Amino acid sequence: MEKQCVMAGGVVLLDSMLLSYNFFLEKKMKKITVLFCLVVSVVFVSAFLSGCGTKKVVEHEAVKTTEGLGVAESLDKTVEEVFAVREGRTSGPMVPIYFAFDKSLIEGDQVSRIEKNAMFLKQESGLLVRVEGNTDSRGTNEYNLALGERRALSAVKYLVNLGVDGDRLATISWGEEKPLLFGHDELSWAQNRRADFVVIQ
Repeated sequence: MEKQCVMAGGVVLLDSMLLSYNFFLEKKMKKITVLFCLVVSVVFVSAFLSGCGTKKVVEHEAVKTTEGLGVAESLDKTVEEVFAVREGRTSGPMVPIYFAFDKSLIEGDQVSRIEKNAMFLKQESGLLVRVEGNTDSRGTNEYNLALGERRALSAVKYLVNLGVDGDRLATISWGEEKPLLFGHDELSWAQNRRADFVVIQ
């Protein structure tokens, strides 16, 4: 009987210890849960409030000065006016001449352009001019340099036939090295297939 009392006392003691431990854990868990909820609430409220702040909109006055801006240009240009400014690297009042793809012949509307250049050069007999042959980017560098040279020589030959002294004319081929437009479309290629007339003295 003594053994049974000791065992019963041990069970009661063990049971009492478990109850107090469970109570302790339960109390601890409540504190952790409350603390976690509090932290989450603070984070949520601060994030919400930071997005609701008012931002000042600062309006700047437009700059009204025109000093140093140059001549005002209209943005309402016709197609002809836009393309007229793309005249290569030719010294005015001369104009560049343009070539068909993979050709060095001066033909069509380009004849009147080189005739205007010849008239100008005959009037200004003291000028030395370099005729620069250019190509588009299609083809190898070597081929384009040769094609640019053929275009420059063709223009010089045409000018000499029109009465310009050949000793006043020099040639150089840039091939595809000095494009006027960098696009990969027919407009860009057509503008790059040209001979420019540059006054060198």
